[in-house]
Amino acid sequence: MSKKWISIMLAVLVAFAVSGCGQADEKASGDGKKEETKKEESKKKDSGSNQEFSDLITFMEKETGGSAKKVFENTKPEQEYETEGIKVSLDEYQVLELNGLDEEHRTPFKKEEDGAVVLAKYTLKNESDQDVYYNPTLNMTFSGADKSYDNYRELLPEDKQIKEMLTPDNEYLWKKGETITGYYTYTMSKGDLEKAMDVSTVAIELPAAQAEKDDYNSLIGEKGIFNVGLTEAGVKKVADNKKFYQDLTTKNDMGEKVMVDEKEGIGTNEKIGDLTFTLEGYQFAEFTPNAVEAPKFSNFKGDMVLLTVKLQVENGGKEQLSQGSPTSKLLIDGGADYTLDQPMLTGYAYDDVIEPGESGELLQIFVLDKEKYEKIWKDKSFEMEMAHLQNAKAKELFEGKTVSFKLK
Repeated sequence: MSKKWISIMLAVLVAFAVSGCGQADEKASGDGKKEETKKEESKKKDSGSNQEFSDLITFMEKETGGSAKKVFENTKPEQEYETEGIKVSLDEYQVLELNGLDEEHRTPFKKEEDGAVVLAKYTLKNESDQDVYYNPTLNMTFSGADKSYDNYRELLPEDKQIKEMLTPDNEYLWKKGETITGYYTYTMSKGDLEKAMDVSTVAIELPAAQAEKDDYNSLIGEKGIFNVGLTEAGVKKVADNKKFYQDLTTKNDMGEKVMVDEKEGIGTNEKIGDLTFTLEGYQFAEFTPNAVEAPKFSNFKGDMVLLTVKLQVENGGKEQLSQGSPTSKLLIDGGADYTLDQPMLTGYAYDDVIEPGESGELLQIFVLDKEKYEKIWKDKSFEMEMAHLQNAKAKELFEGKTVSFKLK
């Protein structure tokens, strides 16, 4: 091959190499710019949200004469309630001390000069196929609290408050396809905040929407609850508690739970009349009540294991089924031992019902002696026998009849 051809081929190869490097550099540069753009957009989004909170806190300070100090925040609580197209999400929240309040604004802080506020942002989405009616009373409580905490309307501009967006003036009307975003200010004394932070978590109650105005028999789905951490430990606990069935000990964070045995997806069916009960699963958990809740468990000597049984009930009858009505007996080792359920720990209210034509969850909970469980019972058979099913007016539905499930 001549020197001339060799020179030409070398020139072509160099050109390709330079071109390839240029494209690679350009691609890398482009990818870098895209990544920077994404980061900038994320920063702008976070900055906008933080600015909104800052503006509201500034308004709060001017309104009350106080000085705010942020003690905790959670920008991604990951709390969402959804039922039949009705969605409520807790977008973010901040825990604030509000010190040096003027006398006019001290009442919700136990008339003290220094107080505390949990400032929370909510988004409500009506993705159902109908207009509904919704009173956004999103009360907060915690283990050991002597009251529920509601919104204090004088702390924020009215057009920012979720309770001023759905009111008696507009008949609590929440239109189909409408999204509502607003804020809630939970006010408490500094002493109450310290109690809440010691417990580390709070519970926020979510009412159910109504399909018909002022008709409490037209509720859409069931009430909901958000469990929210006020400290880093509280946030972790909320995440850890998601694996447990949501009986009252879990929902109200009444103490520490450690799973010792569980089974999911059992699927056994039993019927009484037009009611079909499906055993979904059970959980055994070691339980240590916190200092506030310990007196409620004074009848149970020593350490405890809680057994929570989860059922799904399909109501094919014509009567409401009260979720708080059943009484259950736990038969251990073929009946050699037994214990009764503890309805105070399921958390069902008087008006918690499963409507005709609908289905719903039913929990039953038992308290076991930990030493007996570990030394004698844990490898024995367990069977639950349930009776005294009633409607919302305490009328017995199936006199003398029971339904039984073998757990293990």
